[in-house]
Amino acid sequence: MRVLAVEDDCVSAEILENSLKHFGFEVTTAKNGREAFELIRTGRYRLVVSDWEMPEMNGVELCRQIRQRQWSSYIYVILVTSHNEVGSVVEGLNAGADDFLAKPFQPEELRVRLRTGERILSLESRDVVIFALAKLAESRDPETGAHLERMREYCRILGEELSRWDKFRHDVDGQYVQLLYLTSPLHDIGKVGIPDRVLLKPGRLTPEEFEIMKQHAVIGGSTLDAAARAYPEAQFLTMAREIALTHHERYDGTGYPRSLHGEEIPLCGRITAVADVYDALTTRRVYKPAISHETAREMIIEGRGTQFDPDVIEAFLRHEEDFVEVGRRFDEQAVLQSEKQPPALVHSVGV
Repeated sequence: MRVLAVEDDCVSAEILENSLKHFGFEVTTAKNGREAFELIRTGRYRLVVSDWEMPEMNGVELCRQIRQRQWSSYIYVILVTSHNEVGSVVEGLNAGADDFLAKPFQPEELRVRLRTGERILSLESRDVVIFALAKLAESRDPETGAHLERMREYCRILGEELSRWDKFRHDVDGQYVQLLYLTSPLHDIGKVGIPDRVLLKPGRLTPEEFEIMKQHAVIGGSTLDAAARAYPEAQFLTMAREIALTHHERYDGTGYPRSLHGEEIPLCGRITAVADVYDALTTRRVYKPAISHETAREMIIEGRGTQFDPDVIEAFLRHEEDFVEVGRRFDEQAVLQSEKQPPALVHSVGV
């Protein structure tokens, strides 16, 4: 990520620039707030570290100028200052500063505060990207939207259960569950590359058509992999890639596209696989009617250790009533939405 460092003192500016470069940031320097504001207007900087006291335009005024404009994305500002009294902090916060760093600063403290800014900025980017991509997948199939909503609820239920197990305690925490909830709707993003004649076919696919359909996992994984490599700081893209690529792998190694076996399949993919199949079984699709929870439950249990991870199946069985409740809730919402739709116009035709 690029950082704009604003400091009028040459020695302090050099120390700040060297520290930022040491932490792996791309750095541009400005000597005062006015010069910094012109650079910010280019749209290239979302993370600003600025001194408080500067000629022409100080750090507080720079914050005010930044907050008075509408930008395409949020700009995170850290003020470096020797003004540590409460009144100064309040003034800076009122002007729009996000964080403060006391002079003389310790490089490690600077690093931590910058990482905090990165996390906040990545949350904004993450949610926008996920929403846009999920809506893109939804546009291919009118049934997909509710599927995405149910899917992420099912994944969160399973993730929260596994987070309480000693086996997964070090890997599955609150952040993992939240990422799973946010990224699981992207599992079928690759279907945007599948022709309608295959994707929306109402009957059983031929072997040739099924081979085409299977490519959606590769398309989705490759697309998200390219994004993850371009933006390695966006951790959600890594999980989204793993889910898109592996949610059709099978625990016994007979799935696609890579025939991964057991724990070679990322846990997020193993969780999504159960949630995806359950929702596919219990809802109507263009090629099949819905089946009951009880029937779906038996079919999923039959896949324990072959199609599905036994641990994820156990988590499902512990919370199957929660699955039923999620399905019921979205069914009710669908009914309410349909009741709100205006009645169709009836055209009289003269005979």
